[in-house]
Amino acid sequence: MKTKIISLFLIALFISCNKKSTEKTETVSSESVLGTFKPTDLQEQIIYNRAIEAVVWGVPAVNFELLNESLTNAKGNFNEVIYWSGLINSKNQTLTPNPDVVYINPLYDTRKGPVVLEIPPAEGSSSITGSLDDGWQTAIEDIGPAGVDKGKGGKYLILPPDYKDKVPAGYIPMPSSTYTGFAILRSNLTDGSPNDLKRAIDYGKKVKIYPYSQAANPPATKFVDLLEVPFSNTIPYNFHFFELLNQFVQREPWLNRDLVMVDFLKSIGIEKGKTFEANARKKEILEAAVKDAGKWIDSKYQAIFKPPFYDNTNWALPASQDVVKAIMSNYTVPNIYPVSERAISYSIAYFSAKHLGTGQFYLMTIKDDKGQEFDGSKLYQLHLPPNVPVKLYWSVTAYDRETHALIKGMKYFSRASTSPGIQKNSDGSVDIYFGAKAPAGKESNWVPTDPKGKFELLARFYGPEKGFFEKVWKMGDVTEVK
Repeated sequence: MKTKIISLFLIALFISCNKKSTEKTETVSSESVLGTFKPTDLQEQIIYNRAIEAVVWGVPAVNFELLNESLTNAKGNFNEVIYWSGLINSKNQTLTPNPDVVYINPLYDTRKGPVVLEIPPAEGSSSITGSLDDGWQTAIEDIGPAGVDKGKGGKYLILPPDYKDKVPAGYIPMPSSTYTGFAILRSNLTDGSPNDLKRAIDYGKKVKIYPYSQAANPPATKFVDLLEVPFSNTIPYNFHFFELLNQFVQREPWLNRDLVMVDFLKSIGIEKGKTFEANARKKEILEAAVKDAGKWIDSKYQAIFKPPFYDNTNWALPASQDVVKAIMSNYTVPNIYPVSERAISYSIAYFSAKHLGTGQFYLMTIKDDKGQEFDGSKLYQLHLPPNVPVKLYWSVTAYDRETHALIKGMKYFSRASTSPGIQKNSDGSVDIYFGAKAPAGKESNWVPTDPKGKFELLARFYGPEKGFFEKVWKMGDVTEVK
């Protein structure tokens, strides 16, 4: 009941913020997002138009399919757990990953029947924050102390689409709308020391996944360590996008909400049960469409930062209120299916929470207090007032503005309340710096950036408390240090 109340409160909060905002949505850059494609006839125009719609609609599915592709390249498989035996580095090129936790990510496949995901109980400082998501990256439920098991752990039974049998006693049913999906589980740190890191890894490796058919004698769970393995999840706005979308369509069932797309995809050559083929001209059309769709999505990116979470700042949840409501309700809210806004959010991130704000909350910014985009060659400062209202930790991470992934080649990518050696001011507040060079004496509070590129910032709040949403604590804009 408490979780439900918090979820309803957050939805009301987003609606209230939207109504109160009197700021005008920023206009799209004067640079045209119109493509150069020139159809030779109406049929080609239809293919181009429907290909653009397919890209916008299919971003979450392709995002997930990229995860599967990277898993295969890393010699992993479904019904196994991929994990990082340390804090991630820029070999992990997934969309806005968290470099201040230990990732434990089971991937499930229910095509041969239900799958069991065992979560260990929270133990002292050891806990998990995460969610189980279907192939559309829609949260089925949250896991851990802020999830269904309330920190007691348990056996989550992941059910395939249209499962009709009775769920056996002792299991927590997780009905999936797709045959495959994943859980994003974060084994939380406390002080970031080597011993703390080892504790979080050991705890995370207590997670188990196996077919329900083998529940009487479960096989050992296979863990695939990706710490030093290149792993990419950035959206490819080229022909490969359609190849990935086709793979998803061939494997997964059509959902009633998406049936209009059956004919749209058929127009561009993607049809369930048939090979996806494209001659030279069709491939040229599809290449133009996906490129232009990517440009359009990026042109709308700035709009999701309005209204801001804090008045008169650039900090905002990187998702519209309609996207939040749709995902938290599994798209059951009448008259809402925010396909376009969903594409924007999933072009910069993967994963969703069922009850956003219970286990974690996110605020993002791409501009400083003067309204200028962050330039990696400059130095910026973010002031965090004392007593951040969180139970677990806070962090701020810098990402490549173009790819939305970790900036390549950096020693580290964030500063957090769990970062060893982070300096506090006399009043308990913290100043964090972002730039190509650390300010003198502030190296422990500095996040390096690429002087040749732009960047964006994502602030995470794990275990946010009531005061966070009541905004009795407020984070100001980032300022340039002259």
